[in-house]
Formats: sequence, structure tokens, C-alpha cells
Amino acid sequence: MKVYVLSEKDGDVEILERTGKSDEPHYKDTEKFRAVGSSPVAHGLRTGKSGTREFVSGDVVDPKITPDFDSRAQVLIKPVRPVEELRKQALADSPPHEEGNFRKPELVELTTLDPAIHLDIRYATTNDFLGTAVYTQARAFMQRPAAEALVRALHKLKPLGYGLLIHDAYRPWYVTKIFWDATPAEGKIFVADPSQGSRHNRGCAVDLTLYDLATGKPIEMPGTYDEMSPRSFPDYPGGTSLQRWHRDLLRRAMESEGFTVYEHEWWHFDYKDWHEYPILNIKFEDLHSGQGLASAN
Repeated sequence: MKVYVLSEKDGDVEILERTGKSDEPHYKDTEKFRAVGSSPVAHGLRTGKSGTREFVSGDVVDPKITPDFDSRAQVLIKPVRPVEELRKQALADSPPHEEGNFRKPELVELTTLDPAIHLDIRYATTNDFLGTAVYTQARAFMQRPAAEALVRALHKLKPLGYGLLIHDAYRPWYVTKIFWDATPAEGKIFVADPSQGSRHNRGCAVDLTLYDLATGKPIEMPGTYDEMSPRSFPDYPGGTSLQRWHRDLLRRAMESEGFTVYEHEWWHFDYKDWHEYPILNIKFEDLHSGQGLASAN
């Protein structure tokens, strides 16, 4: 089956053919035409009768199959097993044993650090990729050095008119196990193996995007959060040039402060010192916050 990508650049619409392995795709040009003005009648973008966006190429009409960037509809997968069954099993299991001299954890609640840090913790709602809430509270924590680096990245973005919208940060290990056990084999490149632990479990990873400081609205990116498709790759060439510019702006700001983007997810960043912290399995309700410091009760 051939897969094609629609991409806009400098006022031109390009149709790219995706080749190679599903997790290592390459793209080649197949056709290009003007997006506005002189574009042929047989090609173009339009709003269909149902109000959704469509791409027209000759006699072929393809509706947009993913939610818009500010939609409350999440791209869903069908869990391999019922989530409540997986939750019970994950809570009964224990994280992998680790050897090493780790730093003492010091989880900081991100919203205490800067008012321009906003939250959209999808995993505390039914608006996540499983369609079921897995977090008990909508909160976000990181180890203090990582949290302070995040704030420095934010301070580089604020003069440009952008704030940071956090989807996820510290994640208890049992949630990582739920995600892994619920996800079909073809989607496992997007979730962490609980036998190895996640950098989220160590408090040194964050899932985030940009929002407009003036309006409070999220910025449109080439793909949506937690979408298990090539649109999630940091170098995905589709979408518009503005979407890709915003995605790359976020990446440059984060990388300038010691974060590295995950190769399969434009929104996921790991802090450089992640390996110096242990895997944690503390539930949110067992953390308390005081002057930004969170610890186990």
C-alpha cells in the first residue's frame, strides 16, 4: 500500500510518497502545484459539506482523518485488553530492580514555577489515546534541575509570544506498564517498555507544546499529541511550513537547555541527566506540594 503526504512550502502544495520502513520513512516528491491563486481546479484544499477539511486531487477526495490541533477529540487506539484489568495488574506489579548511585529525587510541581506554564494533562481525562483516564490527578512534576531548565526554555519563548502547554511530565511506573500492555504491537514505538522504565518515570521527561500567550490557544503543529502515526516524527515533512516552523522552534528552545527530542514524537523531550535518577512509582495522590517541592508523604 502506498502512503502519500500532503505538504505546503512557500505557497506550493507538494505531494510526497512515503517509502522505507514504517519507523524509518523516507519521502520523495511526486507532484507540486500552487496552493492559492493559480492552483488547478482539479487540485486543492476545501471545506466539505460536513464542515471538515478535504484534499481534492482529480477525482479523489480525501477527508481529514485526524482532529484539528485545538480539538478536544483525541486520536484513539483500541486497547489490547480492558484498561481497568490492566490497571489492577500494573498496581500489583513492581518496577524493575536497578543498581547504581542515583541522585535523591526532588520532584517540583511545574505550575508553581511560572504562570506561563499551563496544563492539559490528557491522561487525567477520557481525552487520551486510550479513551480512559489513567491519572488520578491533573498535575505535572519534574526533577528540579530539569524543571529549572524547562523554565529557562520558556523564558526564551515568552518574548516571541509563546507559553508552554504541558501534557505530561513525571509518570508513575504503573502507568507506563498500563500503556505498554494496552498498546498493539504496531504502536509500541510510541510507548516505553516497563521492563526498562521510562524517562518519564525518572521525572526527567516532558510532553509539551506551544500556546499563544495572547489568546491562550494551542499552536497548530504538523500532528496532534499522542498520535500514533508518522505525523508524530520530529522530521515529518508534511503539514504547512508554519506548522513545521513552530514545531522546530519548540525543539530549538528545548535543546538549547539540555533536552533532547524523542525520535518518534515531536512533543516528547528528555533531560540530559535522566540516567542519574531512579525509576519512581509514587502516585500523584501520594505527593504533596509546598513552595514547589513535591515528595512522598
